[in-house]
Amino acid sequence: ILSVMKDGAIAGYPMQNIKVSIFDGKEHPVDSKPVAFESAARGAFKMAVKDAGPVLYEPIMKARITVPDANMGDVIGDLNTRRGRMQGTDAERGQTTVIADVPLAEMLRYTSQLRSITGGRGYFEMVFDRYEVVPSHVADGVIAAAQSDEEEE
Repeated sequence: ILSVMKDGAIAGYPMQNIKVSIFDGKEHPVDSKPVAFESAARGAFKMAVKDAGPVLYEPIMKARITVPDANMGDVIGDLNTRRGRMQGTDAERGQTTVIADVPLAEMLRYTSQLRSITGGRGYFEMVFDRYEVVPSHVADGVIAAAQSDEEEE
């Protein structure tokens, strides 16, 4: 069961926080080898996981992006395209700090985009906040990419 959890049910990502209870099993003097029990447990677990409807989770970051006031609208627009959710703003001395929750996957290479938007005058920091379920339209793409990679191997 642990090996199936490690290999994952969706796109090869490991499963977490799963409780397994085995209620019944029979031993037979001829057919009761450890490998038979392992194979039966693996198959039963895979079927149970499939029936349970597993979902992908992704890390959500708390981002603080500080930019010149003139660039605030462009930054907010860019965050919206990255599935960011605005939590607020703080304005001080010609600078605005935008506070948003953004999936980590959407923040890869954000430094160069922010530099482009602000002419190098913006900066950001982010820290892990929580995990959330990946939206189905995004998860479908992740699963398709993982299956494509699997077929190439």
